[in-house]
Amino acid sequence: MGILAFEEDFKPITLSQRDAFLPFFVQNGSFTNGELGENKRMIKTVPPPARKNMHITVVEPRSKDDEARLKCMLAKYLDTIAQRVNYHIGYPVNIVYEHYATLAPLIRYHLNNCGDPFIENTVDFHSKDFEVGVLDWFAQLWEIEKDEYWGYVTNGGTEGNLHGILLGREVLPNGILYASRESHYSVFKAAHMYRMEFEGIETMINGEMDYNDLKSKLLRNKGKPAIINVTIGTTFKGAMDDLDAIIHALGECGYSHDQFYIHCDAALSGLVVPFVKNVPKITFKKPIGSVTISGHKFLGCPMPCGVQITRKCLIHNLSRNVEYIASVDATISGSRNGLTPIFLWYSLSTKGRAGLQKDAQRCIENAARLRDRFRGAGISTMHNENGITVVFERPRDKEFVRRWQLSCVRDMAHVIVMPGVTSEALDNFFKDLVQERAMWYKDGRDQPPCLADDLGPNNCYCPIHQQI
Repeated sequence: MGILAFEEDFKPITLSQRDAFLPFFVQNGSFTNGELGENKRMIKTVPPPARKNMHITVVEPRSKDDEARLKCMLAKYLDTIAQRVNYHIGYPVNIVYEHYATLAPLIRYHLNNCGDPFIENTVDFHSKDFEVGVLDWFAQLWEIEKDEYWGYVTNGGTEGNLHGILLGREVLPNGILYASRESHYSVFKAAHMYRMEFEGIETMINGEMDYNDLKSKLLRNKGKPAIINVTIGTTFKGAMDDLDAIIHALGECGYSHDQFYIHCDAALSGLVVPFVKNVPKITFKKPIGSVTISGHKFLGCPMPCGVQITRKCLIHNLSRNVEYIASVDATISGSRNGLTPIFLWYSLSTKGRAGLQKDAQRCIENAARLRDRFRGAGISTMHNENGITVVFERPRDKEFVRRWQLSCVRDMAHVIVMPGVTSEALDNFFKDLVQERAMWYKDGRDQPPCLADDLGPNNCYCPIHQQI
């Protein structure tokens, strides 16, 4: 059995105690914030350095001290990760998972949910009982009866998109895939993998699909069916395509229900939309074919995962009998993680709809508050109503971007306010940005970028648009 070794050797005497792995963490339940019950974490005044990727090699066991050295290496890694938790604000992951202690004993077992979740396995090491419970919960959320849906727990939102779009292609083999330019990259990957004819739809300034452009292209391709990807929370701006407007556009262009298939990519905001007003509802009472969400994003899970739900009457287009596993299979992957359904089931059972609603409201409010602080400081910014994403001008310093683990596109960066991102972390980020930004532009030779083309003139606070 081999072991991992960092390029530098660690001495066993440097092994941290278990309680030292999280040096600035407060145990769950402490330092709560009034009615919100938001867990607080003590944040160091000086940000810890960004993690550097280290070259790790596998070497053969050498001595009886190997186990101590392994533990030492893991302790160092855990310590580094723990110090970076409060600086993870640029990517959509609920990085703070509260139930790890309760569920940790499960890790000792190999749980594999290969095949159809609704067909009993020939082996006992699976968690399909929990998986079906999770699927039933989402089926109820999206208003489809238990005997009318099919679904499974995926390895993430990408797999859900690959499955939903593949199902659309099988239902409508000659269909054209329509998706906005700001759809998740996995949608374009699916078009390439499946060799589908593709139409990219332009977007409005907020990142939402341009419905006039959609109608124009639907009319241009009237002879072929339409497979439409609807994004509920775009990757960068967090925009939500209007499902009702898209269905209306299809009707206006003369597409009957048997001439289109709608897949809803709700990976980011699928667990926000049900709990806010003035957003088109995701429901199978509308003529949609499938919905997918990411489990590790808003809800939270230590491992990447997702949920895919479709109509049972459609799934026969993908189903194949696999004698080896004694099951019918319509999934994308073969082996499937049996731990993630249990983690999702536990999270849903302990949080419930009321807890998710509270999380959604808090995240939206914190995002709007951050946008207002940006505006007050003269920083270009944009925030979609009922969204959890705040776009702002790209920081000039690469080290700053790396410190806060920001995602950047052109002259824009964004913060995604997930349930694990506390108001204290946002405060620290804002103060750090304002302080650093004053240094970047202090001599007047450099100016903040103009974001009028990306965010709109009203959201741009560059020197030109500040004067308008």
